[in-house]
Amino acid sequence: MLISFDGAGPLEQWDRSRALADRTGAQFTYFLSCVYLVARENRAGYQPPRQEIGRSNVGFAQTREEAAQRLGQIWSARAEGHEIASHACGHFDGGEWTAAEWRAEFGQFSSILADAWVANGVGSDEPAGWRDFAKDEIVGFRAPYLSTGQGLFDALAQDGFAYDASTVSRGPAMPEGTTVPRFALPMIPEGPSARPVIAMDYNLFVRHSGGIERDDRDGVFEERALSAFRAALDEQMTGDRVPLQIGLHFTLMNGGAYWRALERFAEDACAQPDIRCVSYRTYMTETAGDG
Repeated sequence: MLISFDGAGPLEQWDRSRALADRTGAQFTYFLSCVYLVARENRAGYQPPRQEIGRSNVGFAQTREEAAQRLGQIWSARAEGHEIASHACGHFDGGEWTAAEWRAEFGQFSSILADAWVANGVGSDEPAGWRDFAKDEIVGFRAPYLSTGQGLFDALAQDGFAYDASTVSRGPAMPEGTTVPRFALPMIPEGPSARPVIAMDYNLFVRHSGGIERDDRDGVFEERALSAFRAALDEQMTGDRVPLQIGLHFTLMNGGAYWRALERFAEDACAQPDIRCVSYRTYMTETAGDG
């Protein structure tokens, strides 16, 4: 099973996700938005394609101190076996970007990540190996809004990414393609009528409350999400055993219903002896070894 988090901003969700991994033995993939390593005062250093300098759809770190704390979370998560991957920087819809524009965004991600300790005034605390990590270990990508296009796919290949996780499939599916394998978040049956929905918290949020925040006081949203996750996994356990992929954000939607559902689900599923909860990078490495 492959569980991932998009954005990877709020510090408390770093703590919460790492605690979940510690309880379950899971490895997660964190698709990082690099603007969370840029203090708002330094935002002019970021130039997104087709946008004004210093603009971001998801903001920036409020202070250099906050960004520095996030750097510590990233390094600790890596040491614990988790994967850090790319969610680009400013969370823009790049479906119509050219390959050159995507490569410019990738280049800014790499340079912002590599220079983040110095840029945030904590250069003396930069861990040994950080720059090698920034250069060599960011091998996976997920597009903001899951918005893809030929320009993105060409840029991923040109920049040597090992995989992309931006597409959607009708159900759990094996990765497709050879140059840059594509992992697809699956549509899974959900709710009383078992209508398919992408296995991601935002899509459940829109399904359950129209994208308007509501407190899940009666637990209905949590239970529906949990039931959908469990049913999707059970189908694979008794069928083709295609790895189930689930994506969440660090934003708490509908009172945190989907995080609670994921925690309950992972605490059960990842502890089972015939299920492994691994990062995309680990899955790629292990399946390559098998082949």
